[in-house]
Amino acid sequence: MVRLSLAFFLITVSAVGAFAPPMTQQPRTTALSAASVETPPSPLTAWGERVSDIRKLQQEFKKQKLPEFAPELKASSLGLEGKQDAQLAYFKENAMEIKQMMQDHGAVVIRGFDLMKEQEGFQQFYSAIGMKVCQDPLQSVSARPTADGKKDSPVYEAVNKESRKNFFIGMHNEFVGTRAPRAAAFVCFKAAETGGEFLIADGRRMFRDLDPNLVEELYNRNIRYSVMELPFFGWVDNFPKPLQAPLMGALKGIVSTAINAKVDFSVEMLWGEGGYDSTKMLQARAPSQPPIVVHPISGEPTWFCNVHSHSSKLRKDRESKYGAERFEDGASQINKSDMFFGDDGEISDEQLKHMDEVTMKNVRFVKMEEGDVVLLDNYKCMHGRNVFDGTRKHAVAWFEGWEGEEEMKQAKKVSEKKAAPFFMK
Repeated sequence: MVRLSLAFFLITVSAVGAFAPPMTQQPRTTALSAASVETPPSPLTAWGERVSDIRKLQQEFKKQKLPEFAPELKASSLGLEGKQDAQLAYFKENAMEIKQMMQDHGAVVIRGFDLMKEQEGFQQFYSAIGMKVCQDPLQSVSARPTADGKKDSPVYEAVNKESRKNFFIGMHNEFVGTRAPRAAAFVCFKAAETGGEFLIADGRRMFRDLDPNLVEELYNRNIRYSVMELPFFGWVDNFPKPLQAPLMGALKGIVSTAINAKVDFSVEMLWGEGGYDSTKMLQARAPSQPPIVVHPISGEPTWFCNVHSHSSKLRKDRESKYGAERFEDGASQINKSDMFFGDDGEISDEQLKHMDEVTMKNVRFVKMEEGDVVLLDNYKCMHGRNVFDGTRKHAVAWFEGWEGEEEMKQAKKVSEKKAAPFFMK
């Protein structure tokens, strides 16, 4: 049995480089290859300044009247139905106004524009309003399928697989490791026959509504994600007890080196147990980070925490309602996530339940039809996806920023000089 275990160990180590999901065979962008890639990588996450008293900030924030979240922009209300040329002209002429709506309201739901029913028109739309496209942040780890199947396409699939139709995608901001796009545009090319709604939630309202004690504890202790589980090491128990500790140390070092060579952020490997039989596993944890950030333009505090999608407990609770995900390959089982306090402490079931309740209270279900687009600020607006039946084809483009962003920042500075907003005092 020991010989078999050693053979499996060698196979496991040699396969570590393949642990990222084998979605497509796209090359990872590195510092050397970035210059040759037309689409720039997703920008580094802008965490903003540290807040000295998060409880006081939340108390003040509760007194403020927030703008309407995710207003709708309809072609029918503008007299533009069925007029693609006029629709494109409208977007060009009103580009700054649309981006300001996204900035002020967190998201804009754009409905009834025939222009965006096909990928070419969708790309014309976001180019017309001056959005600066970037790579999927997942590119630093693996490659997400593109909507048209072309290698260098800037439009990516938005989790349409039939095998994941009963998997409720929890609310999250898009970021991987150290990278987060500033904005995104989600488009519907074909709506699912049943369900499949695109879900959005305002991070500012999340921050406002959460329990102050929990907000303070999460912010002061930070949060930390487990981004991968490798449940392949039960065979270590077959070794004599005196040999297990040094063997586990060696395994941890080898796997850590292999994984950190593949991703562009620091990953720490920790031993744990998983499954019904408590099999030994290695868990990859990302660096700790704040659950609340100061917005890069407005300076507003906003919830920037993926507990709703990453918590193992919340996912299991949803499985009892929707059924378990049907895994297609081992990669899906490896890429299991969880969330902890930044010091690796466990978040209680009661705390998780509260965050789930506040999240769902703020979720808006957006039933999109062909050509509909949700343009969102990735720092202010969380997103997710409901379960579905039928065939669903939604896609997404990520943006590093937009034309006029610096002008928005300068305008904000001018207004602050006249009257500093409460959250900057």
